[in-house]
Amino acid sequence: MFTFTPLLGAQSSSSKASQSILELEGGIKILVDVGWDETFDTLELAELEKHIPTLSLILLTHATISHLGAYVHCCKAFPLFTQIPVYATSPVISLGRTLLQDLYASTPLAATFLPKSSVAEPGASISASSEAASVGENEQSHSEIASTGRILLQAPTTEEIARYFSLIHPLKYSQPHSPLCSPFSPPLDGLMLTAYSAGHTVGGTIWHVQHGMESIVYAVDWNQARENVVAGAAWFGGSGASGTEVIEQLRKPTALICSSKGGDKFAPSGGRQKRDLLLFDMIRSSLAKGGSVLIPTDTCARVLELSYALEHAWRDAAESADGDDVLKGAELYFAGKKAHSTMRLARSMLEWMDESIVREFEAVEGDNATAGKGQPRTDSQARNAPGTRDKQTTKLAPFTLKHLKIVERKKKLEKILTDGTPKVIIASDTSLDWGYSKESLRHLAQGSQNLIVLTESLPNRYMNDDSSDDPKLSKKMSLGRMIWKWYEERKDGVAMETAKNGELLEQIHSGGQDLVVTDVERTPLDANEQLLYQQYLATQRQIQNTSQARGESTIDASGDALDDDGASSTSSEDSDSEQQGRVLNFSTSLAHSNRNKLGLRDEDLGVNILLRRKNVFDYDVRGKKGRERMFPYVAHKKRGDEYGEFIRPEEYLRAEEREEADTQENLSRSQGEMKLGQKRRWDETGPSGRRLSGGAGKRQAISQNGIPTNTEENIGLADEVAVDGDDTELSEDEPDDPLFDGPAKSVYHQSNLTVNARIAYVDYMGLHDKRSLEMLIPLIQPRKLILVGGMKEETSSLAAECRNLLAGKDVGDRSTSVDIFTPINGETVDASVDTNTWVVKLSNNLVRRLKWQHVRSLGVVAITAQLKPSEIAPTEEEALESASKKQKLLDGEGESGTGSTAGEGEQDRSISKPDVYPILDVLPASIAAGTRSMARPLHVGDLRLADLRKLMQSAGHKAEFRGEGTLLIDGVVAVRKSSTGAIEVEAAAQFSASNRRGTGSFLAVKRKIYEGLAVVAGG
Repeated sequence: MFTFTPLLGAQSSSSKASQSILELEGGIKILVDVGWDETFDTLELAELEKHIPTLSLILLTHATISHLGAYVHCCKAFPLFTQIPVYATSPVISLGRTLLQDLYASTPLAATFLPKSSVAEPGASISASSEAASVGENEQSHSEIASTGRILLQAPTTEEIARYFSLIHPLKYSQPHSPLCSPFSPPLDGLMLTAYSAGHTVGGTIWHVQHGMESIVYAVDWNQARENVVAGAAWFGGSGASGTEVIEQLRKPTALICSSKGGDKFAPSGGRQKRDLLLFDMIRSSLAKGGSVLIPTDTCARVLELSYALEHAWRDAAESADGDDVLKGAELYFAGKKAHSTMRLARSMLEWMDESIVREFEAVEGDNATAGKGQPRTDSQARNAPGTRDKQTTKLAPFTLKHLKIVERKKKLEKILTDGTPKVIIASDTSLDWGYSKESLRHLAQGSQNLIVLTESLPNRYMNDDSSDDPKLSKKMSLGRMIWKWYEERKDGVAMETAKNGELLEQIHSGGQDLVVTDVERTPLDANEQLLYQQYLATQRQIQNTSQARGESTIDASGDALDDDGASSTSSEDSDSEQQGRVLNFSTSLAHSNRNKLGLRDEDLGVNILLRRKNVFDYDVRGKKGRERMFPYVAHKKRGDEYGEFIRPEEYLRAEEREEADTQENLSRSQGEMKLGQKRRWDETGPSGRRLSGGAGKRQAISQNGIPTNTEENIGLADEVAVDGDDTELSEDEPDDPLFDGPAKSVYHQSNLTVNARIAYVDYMGLHDKRSLEMLIPLIQPRKLILVGGMKEETSSLAAECRNLLAGKDVGDRSTSVDIFTPINGETVDASVDTNTWVVKLSNNLVRRLKWQHVRSLGVVAITAQLKPSEIAPTEEEALESASKKQKLLDGEGESGTGSTAGEGEQDRSISKPDVYPILDVLPASIAAGTRSMARPLHVGDLRLADLRKLMQSAGHKAEFRGEGTLLIDGVVAVRKSSTGAIEVEAAAQFSASNRRGTGSFLAVKRKIYEGLAVVAGG
């Protein structure tokens, strides 16, 4: 059984997020992707929240907002979510962590608001939501609006985000894996996961799920074409490999779940080279006029392709003899709060990229090593000619940046935007609603010589009235979608220019249209809002205590730390009497809060006084109910896996190692942390953990909390250091204004922005098109096809085309057809494999002759028998007598069953109901002789060449892979696996002739292959 339910992203015109539920036989539920969109609306996660207590595991496909944007929110808001195993590739884990750290640092809306039910308490007339709604209804002008927003929840810290992503299990490509399941999940019963390259992003995944007879391929947002950085999808084996047949593991699945994005469009001819040249010509066109170029993109995924192409374009321009190239006089910037981390991660995961990147890196390393050994210089020569060797002999690695400059702070970006020189800025995000792309748009939009280059299509969509959690954001289109709408409408004309190569450049005039820009600011709460927020925290803790959830608390302790100006810390009787009226209902849930600030007495703590008060050892439980009758013992659950409990290496340090570790920790604490009440200089870090002045602060942040920096898994866990020699420039800039800690609310400021800049589009989405879908889907040959991920028009167009491509074909005596499903959000489709099964009963004589063979976890046997009708059913009297005798034997009684009641008779009658199944029995000797000659042996099972290699090596043979999928044993026996799965064994003629006695490698290979397969035949 297999059912598929899209939660988000199926024929949706209101969200591009991706969330899907795969339900397999036995109640196994797999959640694929935890996507979100730029609205960060919690209502979109309401359906997902219902499924969390029944999920078995979670799979993540890409490091983008639409695929894992809600992952941290779910970990923080839903306690059970962190108990579900999550699987992804290493790049998705690392880049996703950096992405969400940038997201929560850039926009307050990502933290989401208090639920409306919490702010609608009786007597809470200061409800922020009602104020925002009234302002939204009565507004007359967008020129200058500052309205009170809703109360924000505490955003997760960088350390929390890193901890949530450390829970994800990393996987490699093409390696089957038996996953773990959640504590509340049924057994997985041999479920296997395999990740394959999906293209589109570094580490992007096509998931293959094998469970029983179900073979499911989940392929959403993939790209078959190879790019500069990202390898193509692994449909034909390897990264970007060519061929005519899909690899066996992904061929003929019972269900193919494919995205329909771009199902009605064809990619332009010329491939990635023409695409790159088009982008460079667009940039040169704007720079020649003295303008600047803004390229909005994402934080960690597609930005790698853009940054690589532009960095190498600037390198080529610097080395070329063309002195008129405008790229030489323009600066290139990458603006993002986690830009350094993104580029450092890119340099650490070259093996996940296209083969051309690996070859480039190896060539550079080889040339640099040769140049270093060829002409050594003396110290005096090095001092007299600094940098000569570097310029002449040292080559740069793929992501060693020379021309692309990193901008991480807003102050520095503003300084760059206002200097008046031509420049190219790659900034996050594509929606232009958050990130540095919004700030760049504000400065560059009014210049008619400037250019905005869109790198992905943004279909126009308006928010439904009830889709946004905040009334101020309803009926609103993101800035990026509004600009895309202008590009498609082309109301103000098109500017056509000719590039040097003769290509026409199409740029759209914006015509001075106005954009309504909404800025969201975090501001402190007033006294009434602080009390409302504290009531929400108390309610949440009461829910946790009631459900006995003794894991990690999901309520931020920082939310209790109110500012001194907003809440009095006095414990006088007056303040007690004023606050207890509302807070007393939540007294039992405030065991972990600061009771002095809220004026709670010892009696309000309840049984938790045994833990919270010193020298209190007794508590009266008479008349108490529930948890008040028990000692508040917290049983911490020990974490572990199938091998046992997790080992903490720090508990097994030797005395000298422990002393050294303590010394380092004390030194780090003395340099990087501030004690309560301790004075600090104006340029030092504050309690919020912001960096010290200069580059030393950033370097020190890396070693805080004992987080190592020399491993790929821990890259990005702390604040990043400056790279590429940019430390000095960063230290001279004024630091950004520090953000305050504690609870806050959102305040919206709207302003008008006149756009005169031109608009252009260059397709850097890196997604499949209609031609790729029409070519690959027939080659994959799925039994069921499910289309998700696109808008309604795209999905309908692709479904109609696939029905023509996959029309029923006559195969032998039967006709095959493919069922195509186009579900909408929340609709469940049954895509189970079509099977015809019958139940028969085996006779005792046949069972005794069966010889079972085992292939992994399956038992295989072939039988040749004759079908007989079911046995004649006994009469009612015989059935009752037989049932009575059986009951006597079971009970050990010797009395007759004459005293049975009518009810017992009915029960015996139901127990003795005869079988009505037909019977399989042995063939008569005369028929068996003729049938045996007609039966052919059959090989059952799937032997992997990697397993065969291990078996041969363990048996003392030399086995190694040579060429494309060829295993060479002892230098003379070649084993190959064809595209159909058949094993081919070849050996040299002279060698096979010399081993007729069966002692050579050829027969040894045959023997090992037969041991891994089941050879069955009717007998």
